[in-house]
Amino acid sequence: MEWLLDPTIWVGLITLIILEMVLGIDNLIFIAILAEKLPPHQRDKARLLGLSLAMAMRLGLLTIVSWLVTLTTPLFSVGPLAFSGRDLILLAGGLFLLFKATVELHERLEGVMHTQAQSPAYASFSAVVAQIVVLDAVFSLDAVITAVGMVDQLGVMMAAVIVSIAVMMLASKPLTRFVNAHPTVVVLCLSFLLMIGLSLVAEGLGFHIPKGYLYAAIGFSVLIETLNQFARRNFLRSEARKPFRERTAHAVLQLLGSHRHGVAQPEPAPAAGQDFAAEERNMVSGVLTLAGRSLRSVMTPRTDISWVDLDHDAERLLQQLQSTPHSQLLVCRGHADNLLGIARTKDLIRDLALHRRIDASLKTGPLRQPIFLPETAGVLRAIEMLKRAHGQLILVADEYGAVQGLLTPVDILEAIAGEFPDEDEQPSVELVATGQWHVDGAADLHHLEQVLETSSLTSDNADYTSLAGFLLANFETLPALGATLELDGLRYEILAVEDRRIAKVRISRIVLETVPAD
Repeated sequence: MEWLLDPTIWVGLITLIILEMVLGIDNLIFIAILAEKLPPHQRDKARLLGLSLAMAMRLGLLTIVSWLVTLTTPLFSVGPLAFSGRDLILLAGGLFLLFKATVELHERLEGVMHTQAQSPAYASFSAVVAQIVVLDAVFSLDAVITAVGMVDQLGVMMAAVIVSIAVMMLASKPLTRFVNAHPTVVVLCLSFLLMIGLSLVAEGLGFHIPKGYLYAAIGFSVLIETLNQFARRNFLRSEARKPFRERTAHAVLQLLGSHRHGVAQPEPAPAAGQDFAAEERNMVSGVLTLAGRSLRSVMTPRTDISWVDLDHDAERLLQQLQSTPHSQLLVCRGHADNLLGIARTKDLIRDLALHRRIDASLKTGPLRQPIFLPETAGVLRAIEMLKRAHGQLILVADEYGAVQGLLTPVDILEAIAGEFPDEDEQPSVELVATGQWHVDGAADLHHLEQVLETSSLTSDNADYTSLAGFLLANFETLPALGATLELDGLRYEILAVEDRRIAKVRISRIVLETVPAD
């Protein structure tokens, strides 16, 4: 019994127990599938009986195989190699393990799953037990041969089989769930089978491989897999802290295909049955991220709002109204902060045509009371208000009551599908050459990210929504004309600065030149 004090024996026993448990998972799954054919009150009995029969069959096979491997008398020779009964058994067992592990790995990697045929009628208990006996005989072969290849002592082999079967009896359901939830563990153990099968073939050919080498390789692999499992668990915990909407959007966009520069090349519009095109992915992205965006990133900013000054004479007002492409306008007096109301353009033109003046009364004139929404409100709240506004636009105000912008259904649509410029507007992003764009400083960063195929412009904690705000945050001062900035593979060059704001920017993709090797 001195071998019990050998630490390598205990390492081999623990490793063999783990391998026997993993190798028994398929047996356990098939037993559970067969047990499902029985009435519910007989299923646990059939499962325990099946595992007990598997243990008895493995112990019997271990005794026979362990005796057979003691037959060392050469039976025949092939060149310099002499083969005994032990060598033939090791060769056959090693080749069987190599075949079994290769087939199982192929099924795992190709995604082949064992399915259960649904049967409306229950089978008899004796028929199910007979099928379990046949399955135990088949699934016991690899477990027995693995035990013979791992250790040399019959007692250790039997102890490993008994302990592994006992654990499966006590924790069959949790063990099955663990293996199904961690497929990399199964792949790792199948890789161990390949290594053990190779060692058995080498033993059968007369090349002895010390068991310590196998234990060291298996132990190191288990340590790495343990670290991988901890890393995966921490990653999942980190992902769980993200908002559910963000995780869902990320998962859907991953399914649609990445559209970030450097990850996937732009593709042409797909035909029927092909992958999503970039425009389709951008629209889906716009829908999924819409609820998380701020009103500032969606609204028309104050600097782009068209308004009518009642202090102007009738001719000037009429000329302005006839040239505007907007159906509704803000009506002010003197300056934009002195807001009187909102009116439809056609009603203002009618007043000027009939009375040569605009009635500023909210009761008798064309003006309507504006609808205000705080800029801290969400986009979904704004959509609900637009539904009830009966075609009227909504003004977005800050905490001090100052108008910061306006919101219409077209603004919501642009946040999803991109820009729809009015007659008096130019596209905020214009492609001038391959990998080069002229961009308005007020361009929305979400839209710009889609055009540039990048994800480096927006940030959850940023208080800006336009390209000008992004550049000011990075320059940390108002840049001069011609100033440049390089970030994340893009070069930003200031083309125009007007009224203390960045008006026009040239964006170029930085192409890294490859230096030929000497």
